[in-house]
Amino acid sequence: MKIPKRILPLVEEGLIDSVLRQLMSGKEATVYVVRCGDEIRCAKVYKEASQRSFRQAASYQEGRKVKNSRQARAMEKGTRYGRKMQEEVWQNAEVDALYRLAAAGVRVPQPYSCFEGVLLMDLITDADGNAAPRLNDITLSEELALDYHAQLLRQVVLMLCAGVIHGDLSEFNILVDEAGPVIIDLPQAIDAAGNTEAAVMLERDVNNLTNFFSQSAPQLIGTQYGKEIWRLYVAGLLRPGSVLTGLIEAETRPADVGAVMREIALAEQEEQERQMRLQQIL
Repeated sequence: MKIPKRILPLVEEGLIDSVLRQLMSGKEATVYVVRCGDEIRCAKVYKEASQRSFRQAASYQEGRKVKNSRQARAMEKGTRYGRKMQEEVWQNAEVDALYRLAAAGVRVPQPYSCFEGVLLMDLITDADGNAAPRLNDITLSEELALDYHAQLLRQVVLMLCAGVIHGDLSEFNILVDEAGPVIIDLPQAIDAAGNTEAAVMLERDVNNLTNFFSQSAPQLIGTQYGKEIWRLYVAGLLRPGSVLTGLIEAETRPADVGAVMREIALAEQEEQERQMRLQQIL
């Protein structure tokens, strides 16, 4: 196929030899299957901010580091240079998270480079070598639902032990290869220790998994793995092999009304984005 304009610089630099086909187009990027020497990989081309449906909410930006104070001031003022820097920070967040998580043993695509707004990484495939399906497209038995749910909880724990929270985890950004679930799409990933919304986002991610898998495994309804994982993390007791029960003791402290309202707002935003994804699929 004709080489997309955004990918041309990578071809000129020798990072990509040819573009085979478009794999998918989502809320934040278009992904292409490309050939790099003898390897078949994928190139994620980030959309311009004006074309993305996923908003760079302040809750995701909190705690992200920039190179210097000039960049920080420009981003705060919203100047042309600041918007450009904000885009770089947004894209680099995914690259940094992928390297960090791959090193921690999390099942994510192996990244290779990010050049001119194009992320080059592994193509996740099924047993036949075809592009792996999304979790949302898989028919699940009760047994398989429980297995994948347990696998993904372990991945969430590994991520948190590495200091990272996905922030938008759901059945729509999880692929399934021969060995099981692979987590993708991390530009909104946050630093667990540097973001005041970390607990809310972690619990929302886990609840999204529970809600999806409980459709095939009703016994998951009512479990509170998100709260359990976060409590272990805050207490300094969370480990990659931590045994989880999904049960926690009732809170006796007064409710944080502000936190509750923020969680409701995030949940409403998540539902809107979920509906948009469903419309794109249909």
